[in-house]
Amino acid sequence: MARSSVRGEGARPRVRHAGELGWDDSLYDENGDPTQPDGDPARRDGDPARRKGRAAREDGRRTGGDGGPAPENGQESDDGPQPEPQGRGRHGGGGRRGGGARPRRRRRALRWSATVLAVLILGTAGAGYLYYQHLNANIKKDHLNIGDAKDRAAESKPNAAGQTPLNILLIGSDARDSEENQKLGGAKDTFGGDARADVQMLLHLSADRTNMSVVSMPRDTLLQIPKCTDPDSKETYAASTLLTMTNDSLRRGGPGCTVATWEKLTDIHIDHFMMVDFAGVVSMADAIGGVPVCVDANVYSHTSSGHGSGLKLKEGTTSIKGKQALQWLRTRYGFEDGSDIGRTKAQHQYMNSMVRQLRANATLSNPNKLRKLAETATDALTVDDGLGTVKNLYDLSNELKKVPTKRITMTTMPWVYSSDGNRVLPKPTDAEKLFRLVREDIALDGKDSKKKTEDKASSDPAAADDSIAVQVQNGTRTSTLAPVSGRASAVAQLLVGKGFTTATADSTTALTEDETVIRYPSADLEGDAQRIAKSLGVPFSAVEKSTNVSGVTLVVGADWREGNTYTPPEDNDKTPKSADALNGSDTEACMHVDPDYTW
Repeated sequence: MARSSVRGEGARPRVRHAGELGWDDSLYDENGDPTQPDGDPARRDGDPARRKGRAAREDGRRTGGDGGPAPENGQESDDGPQPEPQGRGRHGGGGRRGGGARPRRRRRALRWSATVLAVLILGTAGAGYLYYQHLNANIKKDHLNIGDAKDRAAESKPNAAGQTPLNILLIGSDARDSEENQKLGGAKDTFGGDARADVQMLLHLSADRTNMSVVSMPRDTLLQIPKCTDPDSKETYAASTLLTMTNDSLRRGGPGCTVATWEKLTDIHIDHFMMVDFAGVVSMADAIGGVPVCVDANVYSHTSSGHGSGLKLKEGTTSIKGKQALQWLRTRYGFEDGSDIGRTKAQHQYMNSMVRQLRANATLSNPNKLRKLAETATDALTVDDGLGTVKNLYDLSNELKKVPTKRITMTTMPWVYSSDGNRVLPKPTDAEKLFRLVREDIALDGKDSKKKTEDKASSDPAAADDSIAVQVQNGTRTSTLAPVSGRASAVAQLLVGKGFTTATADSTTALTEDETVIRYPSADLEGDAQRIAKSLGVPFSAVEKSTNVSGVTLVVGADWREGNTYTPPEDNDKTPKSADALNGSDTEACMHVDPDYTW
């Protein structure tokens, strides 16, 4: 996207090409709106009259006439108006007073040239201003968080240098609200129905801008969605009383409810969201020019009953764009075990490859290429009000590109299958640990130089030891080991001996917990939970808020299968293996194809 700015009366504009994009903040007010017109010469191409004028100027350049455009360096061109040679009189003609019509013709030509130049400057500036407004008008906006205030997470705290992390929720909508989206989305029974958030990724940009973490949540995750109120229609959607698929959050008032759902689950403050639909994915993929992806065998995502995305690729690496890119992002039948988890991995591979492609693609320095990308992106996105201008989106992109690809880490929220095996749930301990690392701005690639976070005592005072009601559960079962019989009773008696006389064992259930954890349901019990942790030597990082318990609950994990002394893990800030981390610079990543879907 080319831009020009008026440097002074009668001066030629300096053409600013897309490769620079050096926008001056002084040209915008506090709301991101321009305080003065700014030009975009390239935009003139779309107007037939302007094309005609440009052609005339091209002819003028070839014949040495006036009116040619200024070079990129902003200096006068050789075919433009020239200063008069030294020694000429004020009437022209080399000092001769009897020059007659010739000097007058020159003066008329100079006046005509100056007039044309002034018109071109003003026209260019006006076109740029209008195009900027056009791009702003392309962007669709919605409310950031429409949940209850009690469910909202506290804002991220700045680091010692005063820098603050950014958390952005990326949402992929399955809306079939247009002819194009219906054609791309299939599933005729959902035409015109409520949109769902089929892709949800939390992008965390570290405070010092050295690293980026992405956490995906499978769309089949079962959660309790909070109460949401649509600020436009004023319709209130009650909090779900039963576990509900997370993608249902979008239809409860819009993306602001998906944001509220994430904040309630993770206790991570979300600063912005960006949402795109089927058609937007296709147009963006086309504008980028193709994204390389890899499969380890020929794949065709199609079943005899008509299910599948329709993706058909040969073994190896293929550059995909348009509809094929959408098929890749939606493929479940054909990758891994055919679950939503495999689809999440494919999305991570695509995003990493897209970032590398954008950074390496020199053609994006081409004004027309970049203008097309800007046009496509602004038309495809729905964002919160805080990102609702071209300038704000551009500023965000500048922050994101500070992170090298080798410091980008893609992860999936640790999960376990639901009781019926058809859905997934956040995996206790591992999921909370991943969320804590993001909350505390700890890099997920393990290369963070920050010191481990010290235990922070709750502002809620603990009750007397003999008044703290705590239930102890046995979570010592693993994938290879049976639970330790009587472990909950043994630890409950240990607590009683320490003065917690109301501690009781829950012998009705045997859980699977890799690490010992203490959960509490509400803020007024946080102090009690920390008091239990301190008495046993459990770090406060293992104390977590959870709506799945009704009181302070100690789950004895597989890391404490015997003895009366708890030994905390050596490295409590390591990304759980179950998060299936993928590094942004991994060019060897290749999706495993289900043998039933090869051709």
